[in-house]
Amino acid sequence: FRFRYGFLLLLLHILTAVIALEKKNIISKLGDNATLSCIFKENNLQLKNLRVYWQIADDSYKEKCSVVHALMSGQEDNRNQCIRFKDRTRLFWDRLEHGDFSLLLLNVSQRDRNTYKCIVQNTIEYSKVIYQTEVVLSLAVSYSQPILSGPIKNNDSTGEEVTFNCRSSNGSPSPKVYWINKVNNSHLSPSKTEIISHENGTFNVFSTLTVKATSNMQIECSIENEMLQENLSANYTQQKTSNGPGTESDENLEKKGRGAQAAGIIGIVFVIGLLTGLICWLWRRRSSNLASYR
Repeated sequence: FRFRYGFLLLLLHILTAVIALEKKNIISKLGDNATLSCIFKENNLQLKNLRVYWQIADDSYKEKCSVVHALMSGQEDNRNQCIRFKDRTRLFWDRLEHGDFSLLLLNVSQRDRNTYKCIVQNTIEYSKVIYQTEVVLSLAVSYSQPILSGPIKNNDSTGEEVTFNCRSSNGSPSPKVYWINKVNNSHLSPSKTEIISHENGTFNVFSTLTVKATSNMQIECSIENEMLQENLSANYTQQKTSNGPGTESDENLEKKGRGAQAAGIIGIVFVIGLLTGLICWLWRRRSSNLASYR
């Protein structure tokens, strides 16, 4: 009976030592500050009896980087902190007594894309783990404003076809590209879409659309960054050149312009002639007055 009782106590101790591992996901922009959440909801916490470690969860990193940040008995202890996190991590000191051991990571870079583990230990009971959580840090970068060029006439095509090109750069993760006919908001299939990756983890995208030309083309190219929930777009609207109610053709406008120009020239000539005649009349009158006086 004693053996069974002792075994049950040992089993209960093992089960209580196994803490359910929570896992969270956060998204940060390159160069921003990211908060890795670790909140242990427990009353009457004694910081002097706790040890808190922030580590990279991947075991393969432990030799390269064993400690991201550490709190020992209410005091920071970063003697073993990985060099690339030096002066880049902060705890929220006004929240520690409430069990908030979240970590602020400054100036996030591509190298920081990892899964981080927060481990809270009670140092009274043989460094027993009382809470742990994992935070997956994903990075995203906004794409540049898309540049839409075209339409370019396809001389070798059998029909009246034109081509549009759309490009955007330096974003992450890999984007989705949409071509939209804004006349009826229908989606168009691109002729070709090329996504180029860079060593720094960003991407460039180049997409081509070929469609039949119409008199009222309205084309939109949209670049979607799902992670940031951003949509950037560029638009093309066909300029109307045909006659319609309340509009005039370029030929009629040109004719009216020429007519107005001719009328202006005639008016100037008329005024000059009138002034010349007036001057001559005044000169003759003055000459006749002088002759009479003599």
